[in-house]
Amino acid sequence: MANSDKKSGKKNSASKSQALASTFRAPLGEQLDVTAISTKATPAGPQSREDAEAALAELGPRLAAQQEMLVAQGSAGDPRRVLLVLQGMDTAGKDGVINHVVGLLDPGGINLVSFKKPTAEELAHDFLWRIERQVPAAGRIGVFNRSQYEDVLVVRVHDLVPPSVWEPRYERINEFEQGLVDAHTTVIKCFLHISKDEQTERLLARLDDPTKYWKYNPGDVDERGRWDDYQQAYSAAIGRCSTDAAPWYVIPSDRKWYRNWAVAALLLEQLEHLELSYPPAAFDIETERRRVRDS
Repeated sequence: MANSDKKSGKKNSASKSQALASTFRAPLGEQLDVTAISTKATPAGPQSREDAEAALAELGPRLAAQQEMLVAQGSAGDPRRVLLVLQGMDTAGKDGVINHVVGLLDPGGINLVSFKKPTAEELAHDFLWRIERQVPAAGRIGVFNRSQYEDVLVVRVHDLVPPSVWEPRYERINEFEQGLVDAHTTVIKCFLHISKDEQTERLLARLDDPTKYWKYNPGDVDERGRWDDYQQAYSAAIGRCSTDAAPWYVIPSDRKWYRNWAVAALLLEQLEHLELSYPPAAFDIETERRRVRDS
């Protein structure tokens, strides 16, 4: 390929690297209503389960290659890192994405954290304290199963603290995420968006299969009674905290196969947008060859 073609190809690649980000990026503004966004849409990429599974398999080696370069760059002093945030209603597929997408990567380069109900120690600190402790190091990909947003979701829906406490947290979260980006973190926040009807089917499927009883939590049904409240809380969180530095992406998740492909493809294009490469040798190669042969 001629040099001009290479440059053109690079430019085209850069343009493509923004395509899915634009497709899934949440609309800006505090008036966002997530219920107006389709949970079944397939706005880009594969349109069938068969095609999606084949496409996901093809993404695996490309994701692994990008991750290896990120790790290599980190070992050479490059401060860049990636944080994938997964949020969604119960059964939306956070664990599914971890299994099918994050599972394509080398676990040695992954920091996976599942944020549960805060412990007594965590409650004794600022709400961001437990989050800050889990930010991935340079060269690593962090994955948050739930996140700092629990403190403007569950806390808000269940009236655990008054509005005067949780209301300022939106701005605190924006400041925190801007700090992450300033520290060379690529933040990818995915809202796995499902319908209430789809959640019904997934909960019933767990009750129909003895091997899935362990996944069923009776408390999930209680949370369903607050469905509309959660949709309002997610709308506020996404609308107020989708920034240019750390945008939210709304992933249609009624179709598991599409959800998995979409998150994997989005993660890949964000990694490719970093234009990673392997660092050069920090030693004289020929000298080291002689030393190896003579040792």
